[in-house]
Amino acid sequence: MNHPPVTLPRLTALARQAAPKLLEGVVAPLAVFYLAMMVLGFKWALIATVAWVYLGVAWRLIRGVRVPATMFLAAVAVTVRALVAFWTGTWMWYFIQPEMGTICLSMAFLASVRLNKPLVQKLTLDYIHLPSAVLKHERVRRFFARITLLWAFVLLMNSTLSIVLAVHEYLAGSLGTFMVLRTSAVAVISGLAIAFSIFAFKRVLHRLHIAHN
Repeated sequence: MNHPPVTLPRLTALARQAAPKLLEGVVAPLAVFYLAMMVLGFKWALIATVAWVYLGVAWRLIRGVRVPATMFLAAVAVTVRALVAFWTGTWMWYFIQPEMGTICLSMAFLASVRLNKPLVQKLTLDYIHLPSAVLKHERVRRFFARITLLWAFVLLMNSTLSIVLAVHEYLAGSLGTFMVLRTSAVAVISGLAIAFSIFAFKRVLHRLHIAHN
């Protein structure tokens, strides 16, 4: 196969790029919600969390930094979540709502495999350039189909587990326990899936003799 070698970005570089977004978009909103819940109560926790997201958007607009479309979608999503939770008066529905969306996403992953357009391949190409000759290779096509199936089940597992924990801990009256258990479980399951995906991708590249020696 005559084409330049393909390499994966270093894990440390990917971690440096992902860490700030993870802290701002995932960890910080959960921390804001929990702390505000403990100090001010449920409704103020919703307001504080929504305010955090919109402050992030406003800060970028003030500095003249481009706001990703996903951030606008996140702002709309958290607003809807907060309104539903405010209306129902329960923190359980605040956390269950996004899980329903994730279940729909897992179905989209499954459908993409059926349509021979695996979503993991599209997501990978946003970060790594792969020559068309590589993408057409049967081994690579099978890899992306299988990894997409893997992530469909990972998303479904994470969401199902989160919903079960939310209902159980809501009935037990323990928001703190829910957040610790849910965050830990999702981190372990997703971390293992990420590690396996990277290992499998490197193995495929090595077998095609296109990784650096």
